[in-house]
Order: sequence, then C-alpha cells, then structure tokens
Amino acid sequence: MTQRFETFVTSITQIYRCIQKIKTFEMQPLGLKSIHVMCLFYLQQHPEGLTASQLTTLCEEDKGAISRALSALEQKHLIAFGDHPGQSKRYRTRITLTDAGQDAARRIDARIEAAVEQGGQGLSDRSRAEFYRALQIIAENLQTVCAQQGEHA
Repeated sequence: MTQRFETFVTSITQIYRCIQKIKTFEMQPLGLKSIHVMCLFYLQQHPEGLTASQLTTLCEEDKGAISRALSALEQKHLIAFGDHPGQSKRYRTRITLTDAGQDAARRIDARIEAAVEQGGQGLSDRSRAEFYRALQIIAENLQTVCAQQGEHA
C-alpha cells in the first residue's frame, strides 16, 4: 500500500509539474501565463461563451485568479465580455473569444495536441482509454473523500 501511495503521488506530482512547465513555456511567446491556457481552452470549447463563474468551476481555480486572468486576456484583446445592462461586467456576462483569441486558442490547441501525443507514446488506444477511465475514477473517489472531510471540519 505504501509503495502504491508513493508511486501515485510522485507520478501525479511529476505530471503536474511538467504540465505547468509546458504551459509556461508555450505561453511566453504570447505574453501569457499558464492559467490563461485553460481559460482560452474552455472558451474555445464553448463558442456560445461562458461566465466567469463557469470558468472558475471548469478551470478549478479560485475566483480571484480567474478574474485576474480575464483582465489580462481582455487587455490583450483575446476575449470580449457580452453586454447585459444591469449586470456586473465580470460576474454574469458571457465571455467569448475575439478573432485574436480564437487564433491564440487554435495555436494552443495544436501545442496541447502535440504534448498529449508525446505524453501518451507507447500506449495502445485500449491502454490509454483504461488509464483515463481509472484516473477519472480515482479523481472522483478522492473528491468524495475531500467532500466528506469538509463535512467533518
């Protein structure tokens, strides 16, 4: 059990650190930070737009970090906030990619695809599917543990 724990934690930590390094490296030419990757990624996946609250949930980041990320993306003209009279600009309005944002998201998507391809080298399609299925189950189980611990805090 101890060996399994050590292997799991060490591997997940190594993967996370590599992902962060890749995000940082890939964002430098665009003058962006790694948090912007996920914002642009999810906005590309939702052309109808997302609210800041939805991005906070999808990116699994805190509200302040998403707010700062959105400000930076807006300053670089990569996103646009929808106009809804009477609503707070940053909270409930839909955010969409501008043409420049769509271009940046396409470039990021190509880099993501290349990194995922390299990361999965040596895995068969079946092994890859089983791995992602197992990883999702582990994530859901650990989220349940965390939620239960939160109830007891």
